[in-house]
Amino acid sequence: MADMVEFAKMNGLGNEILVIDMRGRTDKVTPEAAIALNADPASRFDQIMAIHDPKAEGTDAFIDILNSDGSKAQACGNGTRCVVQALAAETGRKAFTFQTVAGILNAREHEDGTISVDMGKPVFEWNRIPLAEEFFDTSRIELQIGPIDRPVLHSPSVMSMGNPHAIFWVDRDPMSFDLERFGPLLENHPMFPEKANITLAQVSSPSSLRTRTWERAAGLTLACGSAACASAVSAARTGRTGRKVTIDVASSPVRQPLVIEWREDDHVVMTGPAEWEWSGKVDPQTGSFTRDQEREAGVN
Repeated sequence: MADMVEFAKMNGLGNEILVIDMRGRTDKVTPEAAIALNADPASRFDQIMAIHDPKAEGTDAFIDILNSDGSKAQACGNGTRCVVQALAAETGRKAFTFQTVAGILNAREHEDGTISVDMGKPVFEWNRIPLAEEFFDTSRIELQIGPIDRPVLHSPSVMSMGNPHAIFWVDRDPMSFDLERFGPLLENHPMFPEKANITLAQVSSPSSLRTRTWERAAGLTLACGSAACASAVSAARTGRTGRKVTIDVASSPVRQPLVIEWREDDHVVMTGPAEWEWSGKVDPQTGSFTRDQEREAGVN
């Protein structure tokens, strides 16, 4: 068995996250370990955020992100907030710069405990999202599900926030749709050669949205930070809202909204909470883990 490393079970608005400390090591969390961890109800997760020693000058860490099926993810905003909370508690620092395969992310913990993450700039070009067909205007593409004359979902806004997103605009509560049925079909649609995160978004006011997401390689999720960013940007881009909105994540058990601002410099900044659940040690090769006992009081 490989040496065990420290890890924490956390969540960002219910988005289940494992933060694994791989600093000082040259190996990585294996897909097999991810699959094994997700198979255990106690450690089931949406994304693993594996913290590695920095690779680029001026950064604090390299974050390797895995989905629950063991595949790689490019971005996870809710997971990044969890990493910030964990490192802030460890170091006393408030500001961090991370490198991911999607680019450099700057993040800061505020005095009220919320955490802001600069998610970078959105990508709208069809071949960079990517899409299988050329679309000059990706704020609305030809794609639908359901009967041709009465589609259930249609004409999504598509973009990338480091990972591909399709935002379907709906006129009623996103929880009223059978996303568990439609999500896999749309995630794997031929239009998306690298698959896509599928979000239902309802405009509730000129400055607020209500969303629900089927996450690529993770399935129905309680929350998805990059999807919230994609929804906010797409809403502003299509004239549905302004450039700063609150996001009520319909499926989240946490009723605190995310605040998303698409700044004038084109960067998307997400602000929201993160929550520690429990800690332990894990074998990054196999996924075998133990839970710490001294901090378990009051934890389900």
